[in-house]
Amino acid sequence: MLILIMGLVIFFCVHSVRLVAPEWRASNMLQNGAMRWLIRFGMITLLATAFIIMGYMQMRMAPVWLWFPPVWTRHLAGLLMLVALFFVGSALVPNTTMKKKVGYPMLIAVKIWAFSHLISNGNLADVIVFGSFLIWSIVSFAVYRRRDRKAGVVRDQESGVQFDLAAFTFAMVSWFVMVFYLHQAVIGVSPLV
Repeated sequence: MLILIMGLVIFFCVHSVRLVAPEWRASNMLQNGAMRWLIRFGMITLLATAFIIMGYMQMRMAPVWLWFPPVWTRHLAGLLMLVALFFVGSALVPNTTMKKKVGYPMLIAVKIWAFSHLISNGNLADVIVFGSFLIWSIVSFAVYRRRDRKAGVVRDQESGVQFDLAAFTFAMVSWFVMVFYLHQAVIGVSPLV
């Protein structure tokens, strides 16, 4: 469990720099260069992700069950993941309606991903991982939206149906790849069972 907690702490610390110290982040990026900052950020994120995966896999070897979710929660999680992947696509594709309306579609995707996995899994490792991501994404989204309102940020970039269709296509393709191949190959559990 220690490796999992270490990974989560490192991951959230790195991903919360913009949340708690935006001025320090901006000055550091200016001083050292954006590319160097992104490379360091990426390397630390990879390390933290490796710790999270190792710790999670260790805890799954001897699971501590808190509850046994009914089968329908897995089906609901599958549908919610399609919505989450649409928000991921909306974050990656420029000029989408979701990016214009909500500003932070990736954080909404993380919320939906974490919630869907939390309701469909009942052991302690799942609660620690998905619960912490859910709490972090809720807090981050609220802080960023409050900052935007306070600063009077207006998102007036043009959005178009073609960009939303690209986000939807990304969601459908990645959902099918995840459900029918990747989830089983990477996590070891088929969402179809």
